Amino acid sequence: MSLFSERLVRYDDLIPCKNAFIDTRSPGSDQKENFTIIGPGVAENPNQHIHISIAHGFNIGGARQPAGCLNSQHSHLTEEIFVVHSGSWAFYTGVDGNDAKVTLNEGDIISIPMDIFRGFENVGDGIGYLYAVLGSDDPGRVLWAPQVFDMAKEFGLILLENGSLVDTTLNEKIPDSVQPMAKTTPEQIAQHRVITDDDLAKTVIRTSEFNWCKNSYLSQFEGVFEAPLVGKLNAESLIKAQLNWSHGFNISALKLMPNSSIPLHQRFEEEVIFVQQGSLKVDLVSEQIILNKGDTFSVPINQLRKYSHESGDECIVYITRRNDIPKNPSFK
Repeated sequence: MSLFSERLVRYDDLIPCKNAFIDTRSPGSDQKENFTIIGPGVAENPNQHIHISIAHGFNIGGARQPAGCLNSQHSHLTEEIFVVHSGSWAFYTGVDGNDAKVTLNEGDIISIPMDIFRGFENVGDGIGYLYAVLGSDDPGRVLWAPQVFDMAKEFGLILLENGSLVDTTLNEKIPDSVQPMAKTTPEQIAQHRVITDDDLAKTVIRTSEFNWCKNSYLSQFEGVFEAPLVGKLNAESLIKAQLNWSHGFNISALKLMPNSSIPLHQRFEEEVIFVQQGSLKVDLVSEQIILNKGDTFSVPINQLRKYSHESGDECIVYITRRNDIPKNPSFK
């Protein structure tokens, strides 16, 4: 058995929750699969499976939906990033979903600020998958648009103040000690921003716009390129992320050409790797792990690691680390 098995999540081994939220019986939203990969997430079902429970300073999850499936309008208490792993996805803002809209395709990334209602829909032809990062070890609860409460009640789901769900179709009762969650008020809605299509477009980086650079610590090696996507200015390497406001975490895309590698080095925060395309060999000194498309792996703090890509087309991975600015790696 691998020494690192508790930090490895294969795409094919993802365990979905099909009733994670209050809208999971609402028409158009009833075929969602939600995944909690790292951290507790924001699911309202206590039976949601958590793949990696180790605290990272952020949460990672996923959403898999067939064509036409919608995630209802809601807002979060922390920053939320989506990477489109597969499919085409439309993102809608506003309490009714009609303030702004943008459509993203494979590899594109979006960062939706906290004070904005958002929803998303798979507008592609087949099943699509979103990889998501939420700020903080405890990202808090979801605030739903008021119409979501009304529709859920029609299908037997009631959200409680403690964030859990009661399913009246299973004869579940509201406990005496807990009250139903109050429907979102006009005052709560007024605390959220109304944005335009142009505003929403500024939260997006399309793959064609990635700033693949050669002046970072990882991209100094032949055939390796890094694109800083989320985070703050690192004064030493003079790399500025394209979405450069505070998130509490940072994300870069890393591209390795065939037969390229990054030699043994250490990092000083957990480094979570998500494979967008191709395959990545991770050499951890005591063992090697091959990561394939859709796999997630969290490399422990201070663990020596070497990355390589040996054959086929280029390999692209997204790497998430704690804090706005990562510490520089130490090469051995």
